[in-house]
Amino acid sequence: MSDIHIRKTGHAGRITLDRPHALNAVTHAQVNAIAAILPEWAADDDVRMLVFDATGDRAFSAGGDLIGIYQSMCAGDFGLARQFWRDEYRLNAALFHFPKPVATFLHGFTMGGGVGVGCHGSHRVVCESSQISMPECGIGLTPDVGGTLILARAPGRLGEYLGTTAHRMGPGDAIYAGFADYYVPKAAWPDLIAGLEETGDWTRIDAATEDAPGSSLSQAQSQIDAAFGGETLRDIVNALRADGSDWAKATLDAFGRNAPLAMAAAVELIHRARARDQIEEALRNEYRFSHRVAEQGDFQEGIRALIVDKDKSPAWAHPTVDGATQPEVAVMLMPLGAEEWTLEDRP
Repeated sequence: MSDIHIRKTGHAGRITLDRPHALNAVTHAQVNAIAAILPEWAADDDVRMLVFDATGDRAFSAGGDLIGIYQSMCAGDFGLARQFWRDEYRLNAALFHFPKPVATFLHGFTMGGGVGVGCHGSHRVVCESSQISMPECGIGLTPDVGGTLILARAPGRLGEYLGTTAHRMGPGDAIYAGFADYYVPKAAWPDLIAGLEETGDWTRIDAATEDAPGSSLSQAQSQIDAAFGGETLRDIVNALRADGSDWAKATLDAFGRNAPLAMAAAVELIHRARARDQIEEALRNEYRFSHRVAEQGDFQEGIRALIVDKDKSPAWAHPTVDGATQPEVAVMLMPLGAEEWTLEDRP
């Protein structure tokens, strides 16, 4: 495939995303290509580790490729989106469980679907340009690709904050929140990757690591915990309104850009992921929302407003942040019966 380079180089299984014109947005074909090679490399004793990177200066991957999905939904066909999610989430689980070290080099934007490819590895490397976020609520979706589990494992209630606001993390914040592990300046990456290819020795990443920039999120931890400690989105909104600080007002402004139902469901999904702490459970719950929102309408409207027409004025199903109720969230997250997400395709 011309937009992804999959090869074995030395002792490393190498995958390079190559759609720089689209900020390396992940396509369905790329998902399937990566998923197909992983079992082969897992069984190949000569492959000691995997190394992921991407071309271009702006992004490792700014998300999933949504235009084709949007067009199919506009035509009343929701199957394409649902199959993409089914396959993508299986890849996320496979990367999470891969039996060898997985190093990912996350420059520029790593968002949404890019997190699913880049942030389930064992050795996640960031640099001075890295910006990592889960912005799905801005297009009517919830954090997915196993992201709710990473959010649930973040310190305190940081996961709820990141998942509902789409806050972009620089390298220090990404390491603090558990989305990355190592800080290595970008100029050192070519030599480091060449050494990993030659030797398959992942400890070279430890040797190359430098001190990361400080984390602003760590300094705001107590304020975030106090505001985001409630059980529901409405609890969080009430706490922020009572707080009244400039930070609380800015957070409420961020909520105002996102889909209320998606934010309410994101809080519940993060709580469920924290309780179970299993990637398969997180993905299954995420898929329940994804499956239903394709037809519910907010996801289609979010893509239209932010990506297609770019008017940034989505008409969400609930016009205010207080609109989405817990019974509605419960309906979106109910089991899907025969349509439930599984690790394997059903006959």
